[in-house]
Formats: sequence, structure tokens, C-alpha cells
Amino acid sequence: QVQLVESGGGLVQPGGSLSLSCTASGFRLDYYTIGWFRQAPGKAREGVSCISVTDGNTYYLDSVKGRFTISRDNTENTVYLQMNGLKPEDTAVYYCARASWYSSTWFTGMDFGSWGQGTQVTVSS
Repeated sequence: QVQLVESGGGLVQPGGSLSLSCTASGFRLDYYTIGWFRQAPGKAREGVSCISVTDGNTYYLDSVKGRFTISRDNTENTVYLQMNGLKPEDTAVYYCARASWYSSTWFTGMDFGSWGQGTQVTVSS
């Protein structure tokens, strides 16, 4: 059974850090482009970061560059999103998903499937 499970969300103060995990079952993560997306209440979903299946290159939403880092551990079949310097505007449900290829329009999420159930990240004092 193909499944992605996110974990690691929680409540953190502004400036704090969280590490999200996206663990796969039923397939190998390194055979796919893996993306992290988020959706805040009343807002559209947006692509946060992805790691390309083609060459392992990583891509980020402009507003998280320098603060977030995506990485992949093939032995754990897990993709991580390390989030530092968190801001209230990072508050959202974070999802991971997979795509069979890398596209320059990855941030739309249109090529992605097998979405996880999401993990809530709340940044508040």
C-alpha cells in the first residue's frame, strides 16, 4: 500500500524550530520527486519545498529560503523539512506528496499525488 505519513508538527514560538518528517511505505522515496506543501485557513495551498528525483536538487518557496531545508534519508525512506526561524505566517497544515518527475511548476502541486494526511504547524507566542 502506497502511503506517505507526515509527523513532527506542533506549537512553537516565533523564531523557533521544528523538523517535519515524511515517511513512505509501499515505495521508495528516492524514485520520486517529493514535495512539501502547506495550507493555511482561508488560503490556497502553496508549495514550500521539493527535492528532485532527477538530480536531488532542492527548491524552495522564496519566503522560506534560508530558513527551511529539505533532505532525504534513503535508509529511513523519509524526507525531512527542517524549519528554523519560524514566523507566524508559517502557520499551516503541512503536507508531503510525490511526483513521478520534476517540473519547474512543482509548486502548484498539480503533478503530485499520494498526499499524506498533514501535520499542523502553529507559530505563536
